[in-house]
Formats: sequence, C-alpha cells, structure tokens
Amino acid sequence: MIDFLLRTSRLPLKVPKTFDGYDFDRIHGKDSASVRNLPSLTEVYSGKNIALIGPPGVGKTHLAEAYGRSCCENGLKTYFLKASELKEKFVNARKYGREANVINGLVKPSCLIIDEVGRCIFDRESTSMFFDMIDRRYEKEGTNCMIFTSNKQPNDWLEFFRCDDDLKAALDRLFDQSGTFRLHYPL
Repeated sequence: MIDFLLRTSRLPLKVPKTFDGYDFDRIHGKDSASVRNLPSLTEVYSGKNIALIGPPGVGKTHLAEAYGRSCCENGLKTYFLKASELKEKFVNARKYGREANVINGLVKPSCLIIDEVGRCIFDRESTSMFFDMIDRRYEKEGTNCMIFTSNKQPNDWLEFFRCDDDLKAALDRLFDQSGTFRLHYPL
C-alpha cells in the first residue's frame, strides 16, 4: 500500500526527501520550534494547512516533500505538484470540459502539496478553479491538509492570481486554520 501511495503521489522516488535528511539546526526564528514539530504530522490530522515561506535555498520544498512522504508512509493519500503544473492542469481541464473531474481529483488526497506559489500567473478562470478547489477542501471532513511553498509572503499572492474576490475568499479559507512558517537562515 505504501509503495502505491508513494508512486501516485508524484513525490520524487529516486532521491526522496525525508525529515531525517533535513538540517533543522539551520532554521532559526520564531517559527523554528514549530518547523521542528512537522514530523509529527499534527497538521494533517487536525485539518490545518501549512505555508512554508522564505527565500530560495532554505528547504521549503524539501520539508513539503518530506511531509508528503511521511503522510504516504502513514497510509495517507498525497499529491504533489508545482503551481505552474496546477495552472496547466486547470487550463487543460477547461479546454476539454473536465473542470469537475480535475477539481474532484485535487480534493481527494489527504495531503495536497502545491510548490512554488508565485512562480506563474493564474488567469481569471484558473483562479476561479483554484478557489473552487480550496473551498471544497476547506469543507472536506477528516484527515486533510494543504501545503504551500513560496518565496512570497501570502499577502503578495494577489499579484499572481486574477479575479481578486475569488482569491481573497480562497486565502481566507486557506489561512483560517493554518500554520505559516517563515523560514530563514541566521544572520
């Protein structure tokens, strides 16, 4: 079962990222204790989202992938994709009339990881689909979390999405129950 979950998660399998392979000692600041607690998977079991925010090279993607891998190892369906892949998925869904199927597929996993928010711009229709996905996951019962990584602070995400009202509503739901971890190296 774990092998199947890992294969379908889209997480790297050749060189997997794990919590054991992350140097927690290099992270400092007010969120460092909470970051050290990520291996407990508290967020997925309590239905809280995670935003890993910080400059390039602090290990945001490593932590997100390690979290997803741990979820799989604990029997939880996980799905990993870059924000640019999500945008492409939405565009193709609209092109072929498969919006509902795509959103349903993104609602199912217990842990949905969206890497590199802020690296591409979502058009109005994709932003609307993003909102629908967030809204459905927000209402989802049971084991559930979303993980976002970004070099940008969440209040700067508006510039990467069109149709501000939908995005503001989505961000409210995203951060209603979430842990936002600002990662940085010591000065």
